[in-house]
Amino acid sequence: MGSLFRSEEVCLAQLFLQSASAYSCISELGERGLLEFRDLNPKVSPFQRRFVGEVRRCEEMEKTFTFLQQELRAAGRMPGPCPESPRAPVAREALRVQEQSEQLAQELREVTRSRASLRGRLRDVRQYLHVLREGQRFTSLPAPPGSPPRPRALSEREPILDPSLHQHLERKINFVAGVIHPWRVTAFERLLWRACRGYLVASFVEMPEPMEDPATGESITWVIFLISYWGEQIGQKIRKISDCFHCQVYLYPESEASRTDTITGLHGQIQELSVTLEETEKYLAEVLDKVAQALPTWRVQVQKMKAIYLVLNQCSFDVTQKCLIAEVWCPVQDLTQVQDALRQASYQSGSSVECFVQRVPTSESPPTLIRTNKFTAGFQSIVDAYGVASYQEVNPDLADILRGALPHLAHGRLLHLHRLHLQRVLQQSHCHLPLWLERGHHGQPLLLEIWSLATNHLNFLNSFKMKMSVVLGIVHMGFGVVLGVFNHVHFKQHHRLVLEFLPEIIFLLALFGYLVFLIFYKWIKFSAADSLVAPSILIHFIDMFLFTSNAENLPLYPGQVPVQTVLVLLALASVPVLLLGTPLYQWCRRRAPRMSLAMGEQEPLLEGQEAGNSVNATKEDVESGGHSPDDKHLDFAEIFMHQAIHTIEYCLGCVSNTASYLRLWALSLAHAQLSEVLWTMVMRNGFVGLSYVGGVVLVPVFAAFAVLTVAILLVMEGLSAFLHALRLHWVEFQNKFYVGAGYKLCPFAFAPDTWE
Repeated sequence: MGSLFRSEEVCLAQLFLQSASAYSCISELGERGLLEFRDLNPKVSPFQRRFVGEVRRCEEMEKTFTFLQQELRAAGRMPGPCPESPRAPVAREALRVQEQSEQLAQELREVTRSRASLRGRLRDVRQYLHVLREGQRFTSLPAPPGSPPRPRALSEREPILDPSLHQHLERKINFVAGVIHPWRVTAFERLLWRACRGYLVASFVEMPEPMEDPATGESITWVIFLISYWGEQIGQKIRKISDCFHCQVYLYPESEASRTDTITGLHGQIQELSVTLEETEKYLAEVLDKVAQALPTWRVQVQKMKAIYLVLNQCSFDVTQKCLIAEVWCPVQDLTQVQDALRQASYQSGSSVECFVQRVPTSESPPTLIRTNKFTAGFQSIVDAYGVASYQEVNPDLADILRGALPHLAHGRLLHLHRLHLQRVLQQSHCHLPLWLERGHHGQPLLLEIWSLATNHLNFLNSFKMKMSVVLGIVHMGFGVVLGVFNHVHFKQHHRLVLEFLPEIIFLLALFGYLVFLIFYKWIKFSAADSLVAPSILIHFIDMFLFTSNAENLPLYPGQVPVQTVLVLLALASVPVLLLGTPLYQWCRRRAPRMSLAMGEQEPLLEGQEAGNSVNATKEDVESGGHSPDDKHLDFAEIFMHQAIHTIEYCLGCVSNTASYLRLWALSLAHAQLSEVLWTMVMRNGFVGLSYVGGVVLVPVFAAFAVLTVAILLVMEGLSAFLHALRLHWVEFQNKFYVGAGYKLCPFAFAPDTWE
């Protein structure tokens, strides 16, 4: 609870690391996650730091790992997470990882290249085989014996000259065969006809089996074409057009015997290529198995090694260039663990000189560290969304948990008191409504809330909930002011107890605490029987600020006007104290004689400052104490301006924040009315006016009632209530004591494997 109530004590420390064991020390500290390292070389370029070569080496290995990862994904494999968290590799092991990874990457490149080449050759051979088979069918189709010649119809696709008239010319017929993409067939055929009209015969047929497109990797059904022509110029045109349409052209033998021999040879090539490709696939699978097994461990090791060298680049060397000095923020209670980690790492690295940690003073504000668990982490994240707590100020997270637990514990007692009060009101008002009684766990009769049956229940709830919202708001704000006391005492700012806390609590209680007193006093003194003659609290509160009294509005108790006058005067008197108290106190401290400086004493510092220096402090900073000559004037002006803003914000905020708590009243009324509407218009209809079929109709009615209740009352209303409560917690409660100007402690720790 101590850590949850305020952040832990954090100090600035220096690590003195021997060059031989620095890597091992940072590795051990990264495994434990205790320290936040500071950059001692902020003006040095990342490319000019000492270990930039090692960082580049790690990045080169990461590129190799990325290639291996892509190859695994291309093969449909996903490397799993690292089964265990390996430690950062030493120099020899890192060299082994680099060599093995590069060797596997080279093997993968060669095997993948060989597989792609074999697949391409096998695809070409199969396409060539289909081209020859289809061409054989076209060119070797004999005419039926004894059949008369068919008449030829004239068309634009027919040759201009009848071939029978030129048989004596004995022209030689040549062939062009290949495959084409099915989307290009129409345009290819049209261009062939226009360019070589009358001097070719083209045949197109789909390939019997689909094959892969080398350009896109998709499986498509190619189209086989066979073009017969005569004339060398026509042949050149056909080949040029085929190249333009990216056709795969194959050699087509002229004789049928040659085509048969070629087909036989292609069958042998297909069988040989298939066997070779199968062996290549097996070898590739073996290489991928090695990659999938080793890659998760390698990438974690290289990530840790790169993180270590990045931290080492933030360190500075001493004058001997044999020792590295690092500055870290460290929780005080973890200093022992840090020294133990350094001692263990020095022993493992074989260094003869042990590394050590030394705490140094500083004037900087340390980071905030609040340790949480699974239960408190959710509450703390809500607080951090408003602002990280300043160093060791009171953490509102504990107030969240307590404020959520106390109403739950007091719920049973409040219900019992509410029933007793309701019973007393009904008895005094001679209410003749039927009283529904039920037996409790201890056999005592408990009065149910029957006031909801009255016709004026909305007016009763309206007034009751409005006053309870004001009461809860003032108690909530008062609790926030009281929490500020813990900050003043912890930081030893005892003057703020008198100059800030006392005026704030007087101002709040004299005005709004008195309003709470009037509410409870009226509830106790006036019953339901004489409620018509009860005076108005609102009119009394207005008259209190006007220093007057209203004859028509009777006083609640004797001597009410003098008491109210004294309370208003106290509230007004607390404002100048709150405005000028702290600035004048600081001014008097700074204006005190500096005789102590001549006597060797230290000059008094302002609040929150500590004497000290760090490695990266300059000589001028040390001599001037970290302040310029005009700091005292600037500090006083800033203190006065800050206090003026705080005074105005607090005094006006007490009024506006109290009114802001009325949102609880509005939310409660809205929730009650929605509940009543859902019951009256939905569920009640399932019980009223139904005969024997009522039980059947009640099922869908209850389903609709349940859906609307969950969607509106639980989800929508719950989210709205959460947002309003969060706003009240951030603005009305936390600004009474919480600054939230800190920054989190981010310890150097090896992150989990997040390789993408």
